[in-house]
Amino acid sequence: MFRRAALVVVLAAWATGLSVAQVLPDEHAKHHPGQDKSSAAGTPSGGMQKGKDGATGMAPAGKEGMMGGGMEGMMDGMMKKMGVPPPKDLYPSLMSLPELTPEQREQLRSQAQERMRSGVALLSEGLERLAKATEAEDYAAMQEATGQVREALARFESGVAAQRALAEGKPPRQVAMQWFKSEMNLQSPQGVETRGSFGLTALHRFAMVLLIAFALAMLALYYFKMRRAAALFGRLDSDSKSSPPGSASPTKEGGEPPPPAGGDDPPGGNDPPPGNKEPPTGGKAATKSESKELQPQARSQEKPPPGDKEALAGGKSEPPPLTAKWRGRLGIESITRETPYIKTFRLKVPGGGPLPFTFLPGQFLNVPLSIGGTKMNRSYSISSSPQQRDYVELSVKREDRGAVSRHIVDLWKVGETIEAYGPVGKFTFVGTEAESVVLISAGIGITPMMSIARYLSENAWPGEIFFIYTCRNPADFIFEKELVALATRNPKLHVVVSMTRPSQDWKGPRGHITKELLAQSVPDIARRRVHICGPLTMMEAIKALLRELGVAGDQVKAEAFGAVKPPLADPGAPVKPKVAATGPRVTFSINNKIANIRADQTILELSEELAIGIENSCRVGTCGICKVKMTAGEVDQAVQDALDDDEKKNGIVLACQAKPKTAVTVEA
Repeated sequence: MFRRAALVVVLAAWATGLSVAQVLPDEHAKHHPGQDKSSAAGTPSGGMQKGKDGATGMAPAGKEGMMGGGMEGMMDGMMKKMGVPPPKDLYPSLMSLPELTPEQREQLRSQAQERMRSGVALLSEGLERLAKATEAEDYAAMQEATGQVREALARFESGVAAQRALAEGKPPRQVAMQWFKSEMNLQSPQGVETRGSFGLTALHRFAMVLLIAFALAMLALYYFKMRRAAALFGRLDSDSKSSPPGSASPTKEGGEPPPPAGGDDPPGGNDPPPGNKEPPTGGKAATKSESKELQPQARSQEKPPPGDKEALAGGKSEPPPLTAKWRGRLGIESITRETPYIKTFRLKVPGGGPLPFTFLPGQFLNVPLSIGGTKMNRSYSISSSPQQRDYVELSVKREDRGAVSRHIVDLWKVGETIEAYGPVGKFTFVGTEAESVVLISAGIGITPMMSIARYLSENAWPGEIFFIYTCRNPADFIFEKELVALATRNPKLHVVVSMTRPSQDWKGPRGHITKELLAQSVPDIARRRVHICGPLTMMEAIKALLRELGVAGDQVKAEAFGAVKPPLADPGAPVKPKVAATGPRVTFSINNKIANIRADQTILELSEELAIGIENSCRVGTCGICKVKMTAGEVDQAVQDALDDDEKKNGIVLACQAKPKTAVTVEA
């Protein structure tokens, strides 16, 4: 309807502005039958006359002769030339009647009214034909329709002119002459419509503007149509994938049971809310004891991981782009108690909105704190999926000797904001690195594995996922419910859990992870990619088992979870003398301190002896907090995961890994 209406307006404006700029002598002769060119130029009735100077002009003519015979013929011929039908007896009657009697006026009024009605009807029919021909792209029909439109407009205009003449009482001949001049484009300058640039009248300019507006409107409609289509395809594409699983709605914490006197689990951490369901052991779960004294609160709502078996048959999904070196504040939206000693903190952007950074499954955030006037940093793996853009989750285990973990678990409250930066870490897996993956973890080391398992399941990754986890007892089994739900929905996810101190009703594997358990749980393990996360002793033991099973070293990726702490000194043991500092000289340029380093000592360890405050956290080369700039010398670094290529080129080293080979100078 919009196209048809616009077309009607444009054609009507164009038809009413038709004019003839010039009439050739040959054409003029056609309007005067019976006269040759010479006689036509010199008739008393007033033809075209050529003067001595070669100019052509109108010869003087008698009033009756000019208006009576020649004018009627010329009008009739000119209207045929313009595609306008002859006005029949309406305009000739106006030319031949100097005055109208009342009867003649009434008869003329009736005739004019009839011409107006027939013109409207003919115009409507012509426009309808034109619209249909345009839609059908029938150009011959279009031309016929435009001729009908012009005929209709001419008929209607003649009726209007007659009605106006009758209403205003003008002499009929004057009305006829004005009409003729307008059709011949012979009006005086005062009566001619003002023309602008390029000889265009206001009417023509209006028609052009209307056409341009129509074209722009069509382009705008097409643009928005394409945008809607793109949005629809994007929504369909996202719907074809699994929606991200979220940890269930956190349970508001109440009183907290006191932490144990000790523990052999690594620091940091994630743990699923324990419940009364059996954890999966090769697809089956064992029932937890219902008579525990310290039963942790379960999540109030569990969001099942999305995706069904049909969706899981899809292809690989590209990971989201990494936004590096972000630093800012995040608000604590909720806190969930996972086990008696572990809490999960859901962090969001203060005020709402998507996260200001993206991350890969397996990465972590650095959290700087000031405790008792001392600045400290800790790194915590992200347990939520990168697909969740509204929040990020960190799970932290309270350690007796951990000042930072005790501060976080005991003092962080809902509604507070905390500082964080990152994400960092190369302990990642997005599905493009291998066709299958084995995720082996212990204790709180499960957190990066949960992010990987969630991400791969949400994206319907077609590879096999072997999730092997060990903890002390069912009360320490975090993310239990979600692992069960993930394994139920993802037939490619195989979960095996072993307890080192299980309850009597535990029906799964017992003890530490063994070579036999790995061989039984993971067919053809030698050809698979393996990720390990947990305490250092646990990871070294697993690496040895994997070597025995034929797994190549370059197929194993490990990450120590938590800071490496020196062993507690035995009060009864004799004090060992320190090794002499015979290594290269280290200059700390900012603090203006110089000292020789001991064998196998790192720059970080030497800085601690000299009371130089180099910030640090993981001490294993992954968090990147201890980066310093080396302006001179050479060092060995066993691990450089936290350094990118630009930092390596610019002399940035990890103080916790850097062991000088020559005399070095660092900005610290």
